Amino acid sequence: MDYSIWQWIGISVLCGFAGALSVSWYLGAMRSDRGKTPAQSAGSDRCVLLFQGAELSSSSGCAENLVAEHAGDTDWSRLRQGLIDRFPRFPPTPDHVSPTGSTVIEPKDSADPWQVLIEPLHDVLRVELMPRAHGSIKSPTPSFFDHSMTLELGMLRDVTDGAPYPIWSIDAEGRVIWHNAAYAGLFSAARGKEPDPDNPLFADALAGRESGEAVRASIPLLNREEPGWFDVTGLHRDGAQMVYALDVASVVRAETAQRNFVQTLAKTFAQLSIGLAIFDRNMQLALFNPALIDLTSLPADFLSVRPNLLTFFDRLRDGHVMPEPKDYGTWREQMSSMVAAATDGSYCETWTLPSGSTYRVSGRPHPDGAVAFLFEDISAEVSLTRRFRADLEMSQNILDEFEDAVAVFTASGTLTVTNQAYRTLWNIDHDQVFAEITVIDAMRAWQEVGGVSPLWGELRDFVLGREDRTTWNAPLILADGQSYLCTVHPVQNGATMLRFAQTQTLPHHFTNGADRIADHG
Repeated sequence: MDYSIWQWIGISVLCGFAGALSVSWYLGAMRSDRGKTPAQSAGSDRCVLLFQGAELSSSSGCAENLVAEHAGDTDWSRLRQGLIDRFPRFPPTPDHVSPTGSTVIEPKDSADPWQVLIEPLHDVLRVELMPRAHGSIKSPTPSFFDHSMTLELGMLRDVTDGAPYPIWSIDAEGRVIWHNAAYAGLFSAARGKEPDPDNPLFADALAGRESGEAVRASIPLLNREEPGWFDVTGLHRDGAQMVYALDVASVVRAETAQRNFVQTLAKTFAQLSIGLAIFDRNMQLALFNPALIDLTSLPADFLSVRPNLLTFFDRLRDGHVMPEPKDYGTWREQMSSMVAAATDGSYCETWTLPSGSTYRVSGRPHPDGAVAFLFEDISAEVSLTRRFRADLEMSQNILDEFEDAVAVFTASGTLTVTNQAYRTLWNIDHDQVFAEITVIDAMRAWQEVGGVSPLWGELRDFVLGREDRTTWNAPLILADGQSYLCTVHPVQNGATMLRFAQTQTLPHHFTNGADRIADHG
């Protein structure tokens, strides 16, 4: 059952107890003359007892004395001992009382001004010692309030005994003066016996607490490894205390499982080289790992107080761990945009820091409105990329110095490398072409400049072929009459390099691409 539902049940029972307390106050008002005889109390006190079975559940002050001052196995038998001399017809047990209608028991002495009224109300027997009118029998007609009060008290007893969590009352001396069935069950589960009025449960947890203040406390339970957990609340009323204990064991288990899960995550995150900062739905830092401290140089004590997101990035800016903004107002706007992008999962930027380091910072959304930022040091990756790019640029510059036109095709026939002489010879500007250039596309360019030649087909077949991978030469005469020697070099991974070298004269037996000369040297 959901925890909030238990709270509503508690509120309902509490409202019921407000009515019960009003009844208790009514009965308590009749205890001021405790110790007086019925005759002494006739003008100010009514002797009323409420029985559930043979056990006394409530009584006024003078009536309580009738029970307390005599011996007997049950409360009913003790009351009978106190009345038997004056009322010999008083029933020996509640079973001898008529279940319907009221029973009036007259005194043995006709001059006795008192009589006993017994009436069944709901599941309660109401016994009242009441005066006779002028020595004659007074018609036993209880007031409407008495009847309603008894019915309400019976109903409240059913409600409280059926409540699924413990409720009990403690007097000014710290003794349990009332409890419901759930309290008795908890007492038995914790101490293996019937409830002891002098040793109430959770006495230490309630000590010094304000009225209505809830405290979470545990109690060891017999035959169970885990203790029981309860939220205990005490309400002070006229020196007494009404106590409610709400079972929250499932809540505690859930919180423990959550803490264990977070600890597991924290141990996992501690092994990561990527800095991690998770902010909750209120944009306060909820979780971070050691790598974040290493990368940002933020002190652990600052992170441990759970700063909010803007304070966190403020410290990064002050520590030059993020790009310096042009002005503070713009920076605030950038932070708002960054949080919005991170919430959508689209934030990813590269920060080049004054120290020379380069960080990749990305934002990722988390459930319940939380957001995570990841800080990754990519300085080595960036340095390697820059070095590789520099090597490529150097290689390209070297190729561009060659007089021969050079082109390299991959095994799949894609053009990957050309030099300036090639681009000039075949009138190709690769900067204007965004799509990949294949050997078929290159053939069209060769044909436009060089005209029709069987050499183009041979070059295409060699670039796309997998057999007979040896170096060979072929003469080439362009449409404008210029002579070239085309050399085909197979290179690693199935790639092919073509080199077009301009020649002054060609041997007389060479035709335009008709002959292939193997290069053995």
